[in-house]
Amino acid sequence: MSSEKDPIEPDASEATESHTPEVAEPDDTPEVTEPEDTPEVTEPDVVQPEDTPEVAEPEPRAGIPWARVLAFGVLPALALILAISAGVLKWQVNEARQADAARTESLQAARSTVALMLTYDPAKIDQQLAEARDLLTGPFRDTYITMTNDIVIPGAKQQGITAVASVPGAAIESVDKNRAVTMLYVNQKVSVGGQMPTDNLSTVKVTLDKVGDRWLVSQFEPV
Repeated sequence: MSSEKDPIEPDASEATESHTPEVAEPDDTPEVTEPEDTPEVTEPDVVQPEDTPEVAEPEPRAGIPWARVLAFGVLPALALILAISAGVLKWQVNEARQADAARTESLQAARSTVALMLTYDPAKIDQQLAEARDLLTGPFRDTYITMTNDIVIPGAKQQGITAVASVPGAAIESVDKNRAVTMLYVNQKVSVGGQMPTDNLSTVKVTLDKVGDRWLVSQFEPV
């Protein structure tokens, strides 16, 4: 028997472990270095006021006396407004009525007066034109008297002139409570010495002034 021992072969697994080099993984994480001189942020000291004045709560106000406000303020003012409104409305109604009355009365006076001014008969011309003169006023009245006395009356008597006038159309140009301006369409039929009458058509502008309670012609202008 041999006294030498067989050499001990190393274990394959151990040999592998001992001879396999360790592979270090690269460290890709950057190192974060803190700044050495970072200033310390100190919070400001909050100073509490020593003597804080106490805020007094407002005392509750007494309720508004609505009954007194209505009795002494709103209701009298409302009554005054209603009274003024009623007065204005009444005034407007009266003005409208007066304007309508002036329009109707002045237009009627213009038609009747002009028809009377231009109508006459040789037998009673003095009386007829005297009645017409009483419906005129102002300087026009004087002009009409002069013209009729000097021209119309003598000519009608000498030549036997008869005239009959009518106003088939009439309109108001303007009117207020004291003056009216009218436009009249006049047809005067004139007969000389008993001959057949001829029509004389004309348009005249007639102005009337209210004198007292009558509308009198103050201007007569052929158009």
